[in-house]
Amino acid sequence: MTQSQEVFALAVVIALAGIALLVGLQRGHGRGGKGRTLPPQTPDARVDSGSESDFQEPPAGPGGGPTVDTLEPDVLGPPSPAPSIERPESATGRLQRLRARLARSNTVLGKGLLSLLSAGGLDDQAWEDVEDTLLSSDLGVEATQDLVDSLRTRVTVEGARDEDTVRGWLRQDLLKLVDLSMDRTIASSRVEGRPAVVMVVGVNGTGKTTTVGKLARVLVAQDKDVVLGAADTFRAAAADQLQTWGERVGVPTIRSDRDGADPASVAFDAVRAAVEMEADVVLIDTAGRLHNKVGLMDELGKLKRVVEKQSPIDEVLLVLDATTGQNGLRQAEVFAQVVNVTGIVLTKLDGTAKGGIVVAVQRKLGVPVKLVGLGEGPDDLAPFDPEAFVDALIS
Repeated sequence: MTQSQEVFALAVVIALAGIALLVGLQRGHGRGGKGRTLPPQTPDARVDSGSESDFQEPPAGPGGGPTVDTLEPDVLGPPSPAPSIERPESATGRLQRLRARLARSNTVLGKGLLSLLSAGGLDDQAWEDVEDTLLSSDLGVEATQDLVDSLRTRVTVEGARDEDTVRGWLRQDLLKLVDLSMDRTIASSRVEGRPAVVMVVGVNGTGKTTTVGKLARVLVAQDKDVVLGAADTFRAAAADQLQTWGERVGVPTIRSDRDGADPASVAFDAVRAAVEMEADVVLIDTAGRLHNKVGLMDELGKLKRVVEKQSPIDEVLLVLDATTGQNGLRQAEVFAQVVNVTGIVLTKLDGTAKGGIVVAVQRKLGVPVKLVGLGEGPDDLAPFDPEAFVDALIS
């Protein structure tokens, strides 16, 4: 073989080897090899947690895009169904349904008193029994004395003893004690172009956060645009609990994702968000606190002052457990000294509570009972209706 032939053969071998190498590289690239480039990044893109080595880029396909046939068919899964929005029961329906419960739970004040008064022969001992019955119902000493004096006068003057007549007297006197003239409306409408601000306070265990959630349902049933503020940042899962209540009726909850966050800041943000959303009312849940803990009560005062830098507070609702009796009255007095309580919410009035607590707390604070809780259901919070309440007691 001549020298020129040898050179030509060597060139052919080198050419074949180069072609083989190119074909191999092309096949490797087609199988998702390392010949990939990162997609373009925006200048301000942020990496969450982990190092760059944790990033998993999808394999490249023809034209540099992701290879479609490498995606698992169930990676995304079916779309999550949109949460169903509940329509709360109207206040009228609640009162009709709850009246029977109230009547069943307050037989001491109603039926017990009627049986004593209509028995006849009311001597001093009988009147002492009437007083004891009223006091045992948490009516309070002053209200009990007023009611007994009125009833004794009627019996002396009119002398009637039949139960229907006595029931009529008792109804009139109880309505006077409950006081029909008090304004029991809840601040829930926009005021001078801003949302109404309602702060809810109370001690631990009264059902305060639950009451805020149920109140949101009451207002939604009245077609109010509501925002919730989760300013109870100390109790574990309090914000989650409130958010769940809101989601059930399509109400947004302003909260902090950090336990122990400053409650005043959360309350301030909730009011600001309600202003931006042009809501009708914002309900601010606060941490439960013992009325005899000075530091916690001072903190409640701070929260009120911080909120008032942005908006006046239109309503302060104090949640009381109706079963606590006279201790609940002491709680009410202390809270009223720190914040301007404008209304009372009595929870658990369907249990062992005595109906007289309604009269006692109103006389002690001079503010009305505005809402009553009569069960565990989501719509078992109702606006307080004095006449329906008295009728249920003596039915």
